Amino acid sequence: MHQKPDGDAMGSTLGLYHFLSQFGHEVKVISPTNWASFIGWMPGVNTVLDYERQTEAANELIKNADWIFCLDFNTLSRTKKMEDVLNEAGGERILIDHHQEPQKEKFAYGISDTSKSSTCEMVYDFIVNSGHAQKITNEVAQCLYAGVMTDTGSFRFPSTTASVHRMVAHLKELGLIHSPIHEALFDNGSEARLRFIGNVLLNRMEVFYEYNTALISIPQQDLIKFDIKTGDTEGLVNYPLSIEGIKFAAIIIDRGEERKCSFRSKGQFDVNTFARTYFNGGGHYNAAGGATYDSLEKAVDDFKTAMMEHKKELSTYTF
Repeated sequence: MHQKPDGDAMGSTLGLYHFLSQFGHEVKVISPTNWASFIGWMPGVNTVLDYERQTEAANELIKNADWIFCLDFNTLSRTKKMEDVLNEAGGERILIDHHQEPQKEKFAYGISDTSKSSTCEMVYDFIVNSGHAQKITNEVAQCLYAGVMTDTGSFRFPSTTASVHRMVAHLKELGLIHSPIHEALFDNGSEARLRFIGNVLLNRMEVFYEYNTALISIPQQDLIKFDIKTGDTEGLVNYPLSIEGIKFAAIIIDRGEERKCSFRSKGQFDVNTFARTYFNGGGHYNAAGGATYDSLEKAVDDFKTAMMEHKKELSTYTF
């Protein structure tokens, strides 16, 4: 999975893990980094190796693997410090991903389908199309549901197609109980995180109505003050989109060694191209990310300059 895995990355990887394990394969799951506590409930998460903490063991597994499934990322750089060992691995790399512009030459087999809502939906398709739908256990169903639900914004985003609803209906028919998954994902935050969000919305958000755009910029001192953990900033970028008229939202967070960026849009503004052009990133048409080693102040200035360069696209929406 990619670094700092979200619900779709962890859900798709563990869903495939539970499926493949039923065939007698020796299956191991490796995350390039640690992960947020809100996905720590997933069945099998206790078996996942954190590459940064278990580097030697993970390198040995990658070196000796016959097949290396690469889920929810399509360029090896998304695995951070794992990139080199993955690139040198002798096993065949198999891609299952839904982001744009895959690094095709790095994968022996696989699918990159940007029309899919999530990698979890793609793993579900993989299982069903293989003729082994009967092996969708409750553990598989929980993992896949969590990923498809989070990546569609609780079935709110345009990527929520009829096939997504058919998948969820099937999982429900198999006995999936969805309410505890929503509670585990969304109702286990700390008081400090809630106060942090209040501070962000009050003091760190700028709204540019002439560009139908909002920007949140968070200095590292805020992360320290509110004791922010991995995953505590998840979803913050979506908050400004609830403001009437806002079609483009961005968040830039000072993570110390780099500034991490996330971009979201409604309608016909391509944040994937925006992220690739200005912030060394990419993703989907309406959801993308990036990073820069410039200071937070410079990153904010660069964002505002880029925003103004797109005035024609951003200021001509019909509401």
